[in-house]
Amino acid sequence: MGTLITNGKVVTARETFIADVLVEGRAIAEVRAGIDPAGHTIVDAAGMLVLPGGIDVHTHLDMPFGGTTSADDYEWGTRAAAIGGTTTVIDFALQTIGKRMQEAYATWRKKAEGKACIDYALHMAVTDLGKDGAWIDDVDAMVREGITSFKIFMAYPGVLMVDDATIFELMQRTAQLGALVCVHAENGTVIDAIVHQALAAGKTGPLHHALTRPTVAEAEAVHRVVALSELAGAKVYIVHVSSEDAMREVEAARKRGLPVMGETCTQYLVLSIEDDMGKPGFEDAKYVFTPPLRERKNHAPLWEALRQDVLQVVSTDHCPFRFADQKTLGLGNFTKIPNGGPGVENRMQLIYHHGVNEGRMTLERFVEVTAEAPAKIFGMYPRKGVIAAGSDADLLIWDPQAEYTIEAVTQSMHTDYSIFEGFKVKGNVRQVFSRAELVVENGRFLGKVGRGEYLKRELGASV
Repeated sequence: MGTLITNGKVVTARETFIADVLVEGRAIAEVRAGIDPAGHTIVDAAGMLVLPGGIDVHTHLDMPFGGTTSADDYEWGTRAAAIGGTTTVIDFALQTIGKRMQEAYATWRKKAEGKACIDYALHMAVTDLGKDGAWIDDVDAMVREGITSFKIFMAYPGVLMVDDATIFELMQRTAQLGALVCVHAENGTVIDAIVHQALAAGKTGPLHHALTRPTVAEAEAVHRVVALSELAGAKVYIVHVSSEDAMREVEAARKRGLPVMGETCTQYLVLSIEDDMGKPGFEDAKYVFTPPLRERKNHAPLWEALRQDVLQVVSTDHCPFRFADQKTLGLGNFTKIPNGGPGVENRMQLIYHHGVNEGRMTLERFVEVTAEAPAKIFGMYPRKGVIAAGSDADLLIWDPQAEYTIEAVTQSMHTDYSIFEGFKVKGNVRQVFSRAELVVENGRFLGKVGRGEYLKRELGASV
């Protein structure tokens, strides 16, 4: 027989209702009140919420960057994700300049093999389409492998950034296929000029990472890439929108009916330059990620953008580096600090507490931005992101009364600090089921390392 979750409040993006959830095999068999408990293993969810497992569509696991590699590999990162209530991640396979996309795909599949604790999918970060676009057919090959989204960087000149012609050519092909282009939107060449001026003036500390990447440089890049997508007839997704200036560009595009979507990240909703930087010594290096922290005044517009569906998703851009032996590579020169921060373990807690508890979004919208919309946009719906018959049994038993303090000493992420150190939240996951298997209970990982499966995604939808 199956597992019967009973007495809980089931939450979808549209409604909250009292129902039982019957799980058979690896999938949800039935969702309704009054399912006969006979013969089933019972999970009593009285007083609990039953949520679809979270989907984090923006992680960087085991990623080489800045002379080092992100601290969480697929085992550490996906275990931490599960403990926090995320049951699916989409990571980035990073194409090496001069190498084909197929090589990057094989490399990242190997990184995950035998390590992933939850299901995972891949985006392809595109850095090279070959001479005169000779490798453009690699895009088609990746779609056949289930990679239906392609990331381009408008930042990091000489390392990851591609020019506008490459962006346009990629968009032309994704438009033909129905695939999606994800964009890191910052004007990289202008930022580099500002950075060089800061260093020449002796401004070398980590705070200047944030001060040399102004919001206008983010907004300009969003505006430009929206224009390119309109020329190509392509749908586009702006990753880690960090400021009101950039968000307004997404809003303007959507008001014109363009298939432009966007995400923000937890850190841009709850952290700020004023509150979290300006610390003595080298402590600010913990908050060096890109885009950087912004002023506190950006918080309310970003929350409102999520409520109004200007932005559709909350992700983490989880790219962790240890402070002691990785962030310190940038002592004396902020450009040498590995860019990135840890966050995959705390996304669900923080968005529930600061969103639902504080009245910034409904419970249903919380489910939408953390699970259902990611599944729809990235071609995993209805297999993922929803509690419905036939969907994978990725389920959370969520305790809305549970109180928790975020601390590095108790986290599962493989870093020696937390950017949310000391944050007190109310609402946390009690149990996590991944494809019907109980993998987390009361903060303890019970699953088998390597049990996660690679997801071949379909073409996603514009939402």
